[in-house]
Amino acid sequence: MVNGKELIAAIAQVAHEKGIDKEIIFEAIESSLVSACRRQFGQQANLRVVIDREDGKYVVIAQKTVSPEVEDPILHISLEDARKINAQYELEDLVDITVTPKDFGRIAAQTAKQVVVQKIREAERERLYNEFITKENDVVTAIVQRRDRRNVIVSLGGLEATLATGEQMPRERYEFGDRIKVYVMEVKQSSKGPLVQVSRTHPDLLRRLFEQEVPEIFDGVVEVKSVAREAGSRSKVAVHTVHPHVDPIGSCVGQGGQRVNIISGELRGEKLDIIMFNPDPAKFIAAALSPSKVVTVATSPYDQEARVIVPDHQLSLAIGKEGQNARLAARLTGWRIDIKSEAQARGTDFLVFPKPEFVEPDETETPAAEQQYYDDEYYDDDEYYDDEEYYEDEEYYDDDEYYDDEEYYEEGEAVEETPAT
Repeated sequence: MVNGKELIAAIAQVAHEKGIDKEIIFEAIESSLVSACRRQFGQQANLRVVIDREDGKYVVIAQKTVSPEVEDPILHISLEDARKINAQYELEDLVDITVTPKDFGRIAAQTAKQVVVQKIREAERERLYNEFITKENDVVTAIVQRRDRRNVIVSLGGLEATLATGEQMPRERYEFGDRIKVYVMEVKQSSKGPLVQVSRTHPDLLRRLFEQEVPEIFDGVVEVKSVAREAGSRSKVAVHTVHPHVDPIGSCVGQGGQRVNIISGELRGEKLDIIMFNPDPAKFIAAALSPSKVVTVATSPYDQEARVIVPDHQLSLAIGKEGQNARLAARLTGWRIDIKSEAQARGTDFLVFPKPEFVEPDETETPAAEQQYYDDEYYDDDEYYDDEEYYEDEEYYDDDEYYDDEEYYEEGEAVEETPAT
């Protein structure tokens, strides 16, 4: 058998390599030795093993009950025999008897080894779970390891996580060794250890990246009110502050667009529109539709619907390619948005909402004000996308000055002041 000093040295090494408390390993060895001893003393024996934490020596103790009649010598001891050990023992007392065997044998040693290995695995799984459960709903850096069918397996430092197909950014390639930022959606325990699900498309990934790059957001001076994202293409972020001397948009953009460019680069060039939040729904919707100008916004709070009129030459810009701009604005604000040009709305009652009829409230239904309305099918009408010249003009989409030019954000303020009817 391994002597005491060798045992202490081995425990210290395992604890260092696995990052496990030495006390957990001592308890695992004691438990394994009890399992081995039961093979010799019987499964019913009340045994415990105590290992000295200093010199590594151990004793095996059998605990027996003092009984008037010894029915089972494994569990009981007579009063006469108990008083030979200590004259103070009485009936029903528990007596600790040292029964350390001279040699556990090969089978007992193998049993002890298996139990120790299992205990160490369980302790390591528990340590990893406790470490990563604190990172749930947060952003971490991951290293791409391999592909598992259509999923991507990434390393989070001692633990592997799964980037499922639906959580991967469109057209993004994942090569071995790539370092990427991922959002930890869920951490749960399993028999094989912690299972971690991560995402590159979750809207909160963008929210957390802004918290990391913008000190004003991290400190709570600037607040991210809402995020609407189409991963890998375009996103809108609504920001707000109660501090009169802080420009929330300028804080997020950074000098020369430095901060927003870092976040966009981390998301493989995803375009980011930073919008000033406004508690007035009409002004907020007008700002959310930028870079398009807005003439008028009419809102109906009863069904969370807004109707917007834009200049004739900016209808395509307001709706966006394949309806993206309007769709993101609807998600950002939580309102369903209907858009028409001045020519289309002229002479119509487009801005007039029907007077709502009183309906007895149904407590089982979710109030309309708490729902988000955006209908992708509305923005799929082909009549809005026949202007090929507009979409073939890459100057608008590819012009980095659009995102870096502070004048753009100054224009955004003008949009917010658009009167709502």
